[in-house]
Amino acid sequence: MTPRVIVTGASGAFGRGITAVLTERGASVVGLDLKADPEAAVPVLECDVTDTESCSRAVDAAIETLGGLDALVNNAGIAGPVDSGKPPDDRAKAIIDVNLYGSWNVTAATLDWLLESRGRVVFLGSRMAFLGLPLAASYAISKRGVTAYADCLRAEYGTHISVTCVHPAMVRTPIHDATAQAGLSVEGVSTEEPIEEVIDRVVEACLDPRPGRDVPVTRSGAMQLFVARHAPRLVDRVVARLIRKQVASGAFDRAPMAAGLRARHGRDA
Repeated sequence: MTPRVIVTGASGAFGRGITAVLTERGASVVGLDLKADPEAAVPVLECDVTDTESCSRAVDAAIETLGGLDALVNNAGIAGPVDSGKPPDDRAKAIIDVNLYGSWNVTAATLDWLLESRGRVVFLGSRMAFLGLPLAASYAISKRGVTAYADCLRAEYGTHISVTCVHPAMVRTPIHDATAQAGLSVEGVSTEEPIEEVIDRVVEACLDPRPGRDVPVTRSGAMQLFVARHAPRLVDRVVARLIRKQVASGAFDRAPMAAGLRARHGRDA
């Protein structure tokens, strides 16, 4: 039987790669994105994941094309720097709305079909679900929330569907553009992982007979997740030392948002 898959955020770097590899491996795929893409290799339908009615319409249209559903990939996401010591602004709220509530909205819209097929839900999580970094509060909150939502979904529906979170570290994609525009960089702060390996883990979670639960991308990623979960105080010390080193090196000098961070570490802008 041909696996039938919906992928959100289908026009982004991860989405294009996931839909391409799924198609190569014989799946029938429909993508969802904020704007429809009639020229894409697979159908990409318009869907605002933050709007429940938009999600319902898009999922209904996708199911009509697919004839059912075996897997949902919650990939749609955005990022950007925010200061955790200031009230959440529109950017901070949008990140949580898209990444967390967007995943919840689309999952809810597809759930009846997935229960019927005994299918699966795959979430693009993040190592930052377990590891906090400065000026990344909304993204970290959204990904920790996604992981918590996946755990609750598994507890309630895990007798009939499988639920997987794939947790990459930093991957070079345009999602980091907003951070770069703010004068910040993840260079030297986060381990980089190849996008191809992330895509492979997501596709495996969609197609393998026994998908994993919380899936790292690389061996080093697996070790980082283990340490972050089981030795959080050690991680706190390592991160604090790393940030002190980054501040001293001038890595935050061009970022107005980091003025307070620089001051707290005794470095003038």
